[in-house]
Amino acid sequence: MIVSSIKTKITSVPFSDPPETGFLKLEKIDLLIIQVETKNGVIGTGHLHPLAGGLKTLEMCINEMLKPLIIGESIDNIEALWNKMWKATFIQGRMGITVMAMSALDIALWDCYGRTKEMPLWKIWKGKQKALPVYGSGCYRGLGHDGMIQKAKKYVGQGFKSIKMQVAHCFSNDEDIVNVRDMRNELGKDIGIMIDVNQGWSVEETIKVCPQIESYEPEWLEEPIMADDFDGYDKVCNSTPIPIVTGENNFTHHDLLPFMKGKKIPILQPDIMRGGYTNLIYSSKLANKFGIKIAPHMFPELSIHIVASIENPSWLEYMGWYDHLWKEPLLPKNGTLTPTSRPGHGMDFKTEIGVF
Repeated sequence: MIVSSIKTKITSVPFSDPPETGFLKLEKIDLLIIQVETKNGVIGTGHLHPLAGGLKTLEMCINEMLKPLIIGESIDNIEALWNKMWKATFIQGRMGITVMAMSALDIALWDCYGRTKEMPLWKIWKGKQKALPVYGSGCYRGLGHDGMIQKAKKYVGQGFKSIKMQVAHCFSNDEDIVNVRDMRNELGKDIGIMIDVNQGWSVEETIKVCPQIESYEPEWLEEPIMADDFDGYDKVCNSTPIPIVTGENNFTHHDLLPFMKGKKIPILQPDIMRGGYTNLIYSSKLANKFGIKIAPHMFPELSIHIVASIENPSWLEYMGWYDHLWKEPLLPKNGTLTPTSRPGHGMDFKTEIGVF
């Protein structure tokens, strides 16, 4: 199982339902797709959707820095390949572009490995094929008061037991508090409400707002302050009974470790695009030692294999952003997702998107 070729491709696909967040409106999905092929002709794919651009830089990073490290190597020990890339790129930095490029390649390598073994990744990792809880995400601030509630009700009508709404970034905190209140009143007490701040508040704002939303019993308050303000998170956690969660903008277990050691964050939300399968598995196992659960950020069609395999799963996040990209999308049923039986990660882009 020797890697014989690595190819990359940049493409753009319109959103089927363009999301209007509190700080930008996204019209298209800009993708970097990576394809790994072995000498016996098995192909695995990975991809990146970094949201903030930089696809050409990421592509160059893969082709110039990482590709020479992996061509000619066996995929029998992907963890060793991840460590090889990690050590070789020390000078270039251990966050940002470098790790995202590594992650796309790591995802493709694992997909290739699973397809070679003709097994889904969850099975390779000794997981179980069972229905896993998923929350409906994307009730963005940009939709306005009524639009957010309407989207949440649509999720509830589809069987979701929890939804996530956004606050901050536009309009006032007072209006956000009203939105949380009205969301709770409209959905009732049996539906969980997660609140996502997307790093939109300061420590002081968070401490001020939390007492005003505690009575609405949010399931969690997500990323209220900047992702690397570890001391700030300690202060916020100490100030409110609302569970504080974070992790989507932190790179690998090294960047998540301060939250684990602090033992105040009950759930971490690592992003598979910021560490790949290899490091998401490692981060999950490490978090479990600290009694912390894992709810991966976005990309449920990929992350589900890990959630089905680890001892400390929490939630999967569903927005439906990518459903129209796949030949066979992974779709929720009654508020759950079940991992596919297809080999590898089991996701194939539609021909017009994934052809090289």
